[in-house]
Amino acid sequence: MISVKIFKQGDSLVVGACDKNLIGKKFREGKFQIDVAKNFYDGKLVDKRTLQKHLEEATIANLVGRETVNCAIKLGLINPNCVLKVKGVPHAQMIRIF
Repeated sequence: MISVKIFKQGDSLVVGACDKNLIGKKFREGKFQIDVAKNFYDGKLVDKRTLQKHLEEATIANLVGRETVNCAIKLGLINPNCVLKVKGVPHAQMIRIF
């Protein structure tokens, strides 16, 4: 399952999404760190189809975890060459400019 939390900031719709099992964990490697903070990522548990709907509406998305990032890659929203891995955990960000 994937945890999704939605934030509205002005005209922007921000999506924080991660693999459920990563919530609350931190990953460090060299100068990089991913903090999968509960206050940002701990939201509704959804399937890939629901994540797709949220990502299609998002202006900004922060994505963590294999299942979550792979879903965005399959949708063509994330270039697989732009995925950062910290301790093997994939992280990607998306910004949609209208």
